[in-house]
Amino acid sequence: MQQPSSNRLTLLALLLLGVVAVVCGMLGRWQLERAEERRAISAEIERGRLAAPIVIQPNMPAESVQAWRAASVTGKWAGQFSVMVDNRNMDGRPGLWLATPLILDGGVAVLVLRGWVPRPIGIQQAPKIETQSAPLTIEGEMSLRVPRLFELWTSNKGEDSGLPPAWKGIAAAELGWVDTSKVIRVQNLDLASLTERTGLRFLPVVLLQKSPAQEGLARNWPKPSLDADKNVGYATQWFGFAAIAAVAFCVVLWRFVRRRRRQIE
Repeated sequence: MQQPSSNRLTLLALLLLGVVAVVCGMLGRWQLERAEERRAISAEIERGRLAAPIVIQPNMPAESVQAWRAASVTGKWAGQFSVMVDNRNMDGRPGLWLATPLILDGGVAVLVLRGWVPRPIGIQQAPKIETQSAPLTIEGEMSLRVPRLFELWTSNKGEDSGLPPAWKGIAAAELGWVDTSKVIRVQNLDLASLTERTGLRFLPVVLLQKSPAQEGLARNWPKPSLDADKNVGYATQWFGFAAIAAVAFCVVLWRFVRRRRRQIE
């Protein structure tokens, strides 16, 4: 006669197998969703880069702002409001992005990510970046925001994490240069907070500068991972684990029912 403890173990095994099957199935579905997200991002990048280049104007309509679209803008640097966005690595090296507002005719501003600088090590001095007040034209690709630390490139959440409430910017640089060692550092940066702190009126676009590297700035901007096939492969594995757990569940259940029937007989 089957012992009650054996029944309990069988029921526990059924419970665990059922949980494993459900969890693995959910993980497989999540990987398929990730694959769809990456396909959507890939399509968005293609649409943006196929769009005709645009000149950013103070009265530019919001529908003209398209991520990954080539654009140019003419204005003057507001170097006193430069910000260093920290913890941005390049080729495994720690560093920072330099962001500086560019003032257009009419007083509106566009935030320009000017490039990457390595983190100073030891006695190495941080580079000084030119911020001449003469008008100049900047070319690059448009982004809807400053890419955030650890983000998937699809999130719209987040606030800045470092701009002081009463921030008035650094002192105007002498001879049109800004010492990056004196520029405030933040982990993330958004246009709403920058508008509140500086009093500038920003257009709803961030320009990733693509001009040739200069002034010690590198401009190899990170791109999102678009390998949707990898997620499909992971999903296949998870669904396989779920199927194995489901088959094992059915086998254990069938044996349990068969034993119970024999006991009754």
